[in-house]
Amino acid sequence: MITARAHTNIALLKYWGKKDSELILPYNDSISLTLDQFYTDTSVEFSQHLKKDEISVDEKPLTGSGLTRAKRVLDLVRGQAQIHTAARVYSTNHVPTSAGLASSASAFAALAAASAKAAGLTLDKRALSILARHGSGSASRSIFGGFVHWHAGTDNQSSYAESIQSKVDWDINLITVLINTNEKKVSSTNGMQSVVKTSPFFPAWVKAAQADVAPMTEAILNKNLAKLGTLAEENAMRMHATTFGADPSFTYFQPQTLAILNTVRNLREQGVKCYSTVDAGPNVKVICAKADNELLLTQLAKIVGHDALSICNPGPGVTYL
Repeated sequence: MITARAHTNIALLKYWGKKDSELILPYNDSISLTLDQFYTDTSVEFSQHLKKDEISVDEKPLTGSGLTRAKRVLDLVRGQAQIHTAARVYSTNHVPTSAGLASSASAFAALAAASAKAAGLTLDKRALSILARHGSGSASRSIFGGFVHWHAGTDNQSSYAESIQSKVDWDINLITVLINTNEKKVSSTNGMQSVVKTSPFFPAWVKAAQADVAPMTEAILNKNLAKLGTLAEENAMRMHATTFGADPSFTYFQPQTLAILNTVRNLREQGVKCYSTVDAGPNVKVICAKADNELLLTQLAKIVGHDALSICNPGPGVTYL
């Protein structure tokens, strides 16, 4: 039995919309930061004593689309390893599921790494990112630590993630604001599909997001927090604008989401370098320098309380336990 650990990542430039749902090919490139606080541990063994795959998450049998996607990854591993053996999978999520904190990213990155090694495969990180992508697009990025670039690509082999900066040696961290950790009413997958099909804002979103890739990469390499944060906040707001434009319209924002966004903007106007990003969920991530953590924690706690706040530093890529 092989056990792998993968951490969640937060997209600074978002993945939002698939141009190929089978291969999970995105419309645009994305850039993320892997975090140290939230992760998934997954153990996999292939056993001839099993008649079918047995997959559990947090000690509960996996069902629905999650089961379908997990079996897809396992089938790809079996195909590459030329085996037909069923697998036993135990997964433990140290991150709220389906709450906009990239739980699927860490989950499927860990599954890809553990299952590949358990089947006797020796895959480099690029190949692992391609494998993980078949479970969840953002999982391709969680194979790597630090800042990561996922190339949209045009086919299975050209859609992969790679490291921009694996060891982050400059002053940047995130404060996660957990407003609601319940499962979302509109899943990321369904939200993407609705936006792609019905939102007139979607083509403009894709164009703007792709145009941001080069300046975001430059900001990372130049250790420019202000430029990185500005690009990330603009990208997030444009992504959420596509949900307001969908038919029927929907939003992941909740009242406290808006309150946090306003607080961050107000603090920035007062000279604090802090920037918001929001994925497909109500929870906000505040990008900032470590020197401003205490000030931000004090102000944000007035809205959600201290227990809802966590400081996250850049995290590592996938490891074996």
